[in-house]
Amino acid sequence: MTEHFAAVKDSAKDPLSRPRIQPAHSGDGRPISVSARLGRLQFHDSGKFRVLVMADIQDAPDVNKDTLRLIEASLDATRPDLVIFTGNQIAGYDKAYAATFRKRTWTAQKWPVGAAAVNRLESNKAHTVELVRTAIGRFVGPLVKRGIPWAVTYGNHDFQCGLTNAELDAIYREFPGCLNAEPAAVRSDAPRMQPGSGLPDQPIYPCEPGTFALPVSDADHTRTVLGLVLLNSGDYGRLGGYGVPSQTALDFLAQAPTLVGAKSMVFQHIPVPQFYRLLKEVPATAAHAVEGYRTFAGHNYVIDATRTLPGSFLGEGVSCPDLDSGEFAILQASGDYFALLAAHDHRNRFVGDVDGVTLMATPTCGFASYGPVPEQRASRLVEFDIRHPYEPRTQLLEFGELVGKPSSGKAYTFALNDAPDAANEGTNLLRRPNLIAQILRRMHLKK
Repeated sequence: MTEHFAAVKDSAKDPLSRPRIQPAHSGDGRPISVSARLGRLQFHDSGKFRVLVMADIQDAPDVNKDTLRLIEASLDATRPDLVIFTGNQIAGYDKAYAATFRKRTWTAQKWPVGAAAVNRLESNKAHTVELVRTAIGRFVGPLVKRGIPWAVTYGNHDFQCGLTNAELDAIYREFPGCLNAEPAAVRSDAPRMQPGSGLPDQPIYPCEPGTFALPVSDADHTRTVLGLVLLNSGDYGRLGGYGVPSQTALDFLAQAPTLVGAKSMVFQHIPVPQFYRLLKEVPATAAHAVEGYRTFAGHNYVIDATRTLPGSFLGEGVSCPDLDSGEFAILQASGDYFALLAAHDHRNRFVGDVDGVTLMATPTCGFASYGPVPEQRASRLVEFDIRHPYEPRTQLLEFGELVGKPSSGKAYTFALNDAPDAANEGTNLLRRPNLIAQILRRMHLKK
């Protein structure tokens, strides 16, 4: 498995250091996705299978045009079999959703009193549904146009628009190519089909909204080669920080490889704490040191070059849950998983191995929230080879290299502002506290 970043300019010396990408052929009216042409997710006769990942679009209904330009260029360059959106597609905190905004999933609903209030509530929610439908239509439009199937899971901002993940799931299914099947009411061991996906022969093992498994077969449909598991990793923790997958989702994770009949890779939003094992703790004064998040606060880290692939970059503390849910133990102990890809931390871009499981941190592809400089916002290609399907190659497709100059230089670059973005509930993890603040924090921790 190899990692390539735009900042690494040695690909000419080693042409095998990244997946080969080729532009779409003009005049070819067939679906770009080979799997879409064949009716199910499968390896090509060439022995390849490609997944394109779009992380953290995190935008309002009027999706940023540079985000759309990156999506379109990525699709045409890679011709993926499948696109996976890893959560936080919807910026639920945006002012467009103010009338139905919900800060936390457990926040008590204010029940309206009187017919007028009830009607107003229903009207507000109906308006939010239309706004969300507009947003989804804009960022999946390029996929629909090109005949590429896609799947989504959820993050910590999607629900804040006031719609549940189940309600969001239903809206996504309105669009061609969506592989999010109806969630399972009782059992998850019986596969379903999703007629509107464009893959009439594709089995889908459903669980909760945003949690399901997709088997990928060989070219002759004689066996399942690997599984793709989308996992709803949760949103917020009741005691602060970020949440964890539900027990139902974790139970499904434990059985998913058996259901699909092959080793699997997980795609989710929030990273697990084990991502910190790809980092090296250093003094706060070390070059490029980044302070950890919450449980790891007070410790400073840089990329561990001995455990990560060339081009890896740590731009902010890994924002994992305070408590270990046991998810990684399920992946590692079973031996049925070979990789996990997570998003959430918009500036992080690194890949490495922890106890036989490849961990991939993927930056934002969106231009409406914090992140790296505009030219480095990127999608991620994951390419599987039938000869060694559990050692995928991966490559970031940066806006600067793929598209060119952004149409606007107004993208919010994390840690360059004097104050964190309160609307985004952001925390500036890069800015180290001054000496007095560090002393006060140590005094607090000793209490």
